[in-house]
Amino acid sequence: MTTSLLEPDEIKEPPPRESPRDAVWMKAVVDDSVPQLLRSYQRAGGLNNRDADNMPSKRSVGQLCEDLLQILFPGFHDEDAVNQGTLEELTNARLTGVIQRVTDQVRKSVRIGNPHKVTGKTPPIVRRFCQSLPEVRTLLRTDIEAAFDGDPAALRREEVILSYPFIEAVAIQRVAHRLHLAGAPVVPRMMTEWAHGRTGIDIHPGANIGTHFFIDHGTGVVIGETCHIGNRVKIYHGVTLGARSFVKDEEGHIIKGGKRHPDVGDNVTIYPNATILGGKTLIGANSTIGANVFLMHSVPANSLVVYEEKQLSIREKPARRPLEDIDYSI
Repeated sequence: MTTSLLEPDEIKEPPPRESPRDAVWMKAVVDDSVPQLLRSYQRAGGLNNRDADNMPSKRSVGQLCEDLLQILFPGFHDEDAVNQGTLEELTNARLTGVIQRVTDQVRKSVRIGNPHKVTGKTPPIVRRFCQSLPEVRTLLRTDIEAAFDGDPAALRREEVILSYPFIEAVAIQRVAHRLHLAGAPVVPRMMTEWAHGRTGIDIHPGANIGTHFFIDHGTGVVIGETCHIGNRVKIYHGVTLGARSFVKDEEGHIIKGGKRHPDVGDNVTIYPNATILGGKTLIGANSTIGANVFLMHSVPANSLVVYEEKQLSIREKPARRPLEDIDYSI
């Protein structure tokens, strides 16, 4: 009698056999649907065509972000800790892979609409980007310190790197910002949207963010392209730093560019669900913006901005009925 070495949950059933009848109707569906899909590609667009645009790949850019996180936080985004003795060799291999991937994606981004366009911009862009990585790591160290100092739930700095979604979002934004400044189109935005999808934190790569930046909890935070954020700024979940309105031309089309988003001074705290809009809006240094505040104008330094609780009503609760008289519903 033989005994299987597999655990019960590891024993897999063989895949079901396809009957001749299934093969017939599946082929009929494919034969009917493929021509319609091909016509929709021609009619509606949305095709990344090697013979036409050959645009950047979302999957490849996502992998680029994973690779960058491994370089920025060695061992924290790996299956196991990094061996100190092989760190130089590992970093060399990882940076080489990043250079190859970012070069390919940036080259495609600058050739959108003309895949045969010859450009010498890509190597300088990639060189400036890679040279900025040590500076980004220094900035991220200040962000980790800000989280550790600003959150009583953080017991150690390693916990911030391992479990706080904001550090991943900010790390990708900081490297994407350097790629944006170096002149790469499209790819930096793809990087921050990759982080947005993972963390719920939406920071445009164009936003300029100072040191010791901390987003507590983070879900639902939106920071626009032309924001300038000072040092030691703390933001809570649900905060929006957005545009007040859009300028349109005579034909009603939105005019791109221009300063559209607010600036935030040093040592500012913005509590949950506050909304601050406008390119001319400045939150002065050392100010505190309370929860649910809606602002479309500047406030001076050392301001406290809150909504008064004039409509708040607190009353005594009615006597609780015996447990057997209460209906429960889940």
